[in-house]
Amino acid sequence: MIRSVIDVAGLRRHAVFAASAIALLLALQSAAFAQEPRAAAPAVPDAITPIDEYARQVDELKRAYPELNKRIQDAAKTIDDLTDAEKGRKEIEQLRGIVADMLGAVTDNGAVAQLGGKALTHARDKLKALETESRFTPDERQVLLDTWRKLIVETERATGDLDTARKEFADLLRTLQTREDFIDELLQVRRATEAIRVIHELSREIRQASDKLKTLIGGIKAPGV
Repeated sequence: MIRSVIDVAGLRRHAVFAASAIALLLALQSAAFAQEPRAAAPAVPDAITPIDEYARQVDELKRAYPELNKRIQDAAKTIDDLTDAEKGRKEIEQLRGIVADMLGAVTDNGAVAQLGGKALTHARDKLKALETESRFTPDERQVLLDTWRKLIVETERATGDLDTARKEFADLLRTLQTREDFIDELLQVRRATEAIRVIHELSREIRQASDKLKTLIGGIKAPGV
């Protein structure tokens, strides 16, 4: 009877020990499994993204081509204007008319020459009138006379300066009249230079459009290929 009790107690101890060992082993396995890197799930190819990108490029070209076409038309009009001989002739005629009008204003009998003369005549007439003026006291009249004498001197100086500037400008305008042919050639050079700039700018824009088109054509393929 005593042995049976002892055996039962021993069996219980063995059972508890075995259960503890099994629990410890399971815990160790769980920890090891948690530390092991899990293999990444295979990526599912997205067949929509390439199509969306291609559609975006198509939309971009649809927006860009009308703008490029307008710039081509504008460039063509600009080149036509720059190479139009009739417009070039009108441009030099317009310059000729401006020079003629200015020369008429600064000649010896022109409007500019008369300005100084009118101002000087007015100042001298005013001084002459004050010399016989009786409305003022002698001191007041003397102050006015001295002031107008100074004004006459300053007007003569200003008139002389204007006359010098007028004559110099008139000489330059006459020189310009004799060089109209050369000026016409210079204007044509300017128009040709502007035409070159327009052509270079259009070439750059067409190349940019070509690069976009190459990218679009290169992307023409079935999704996933």
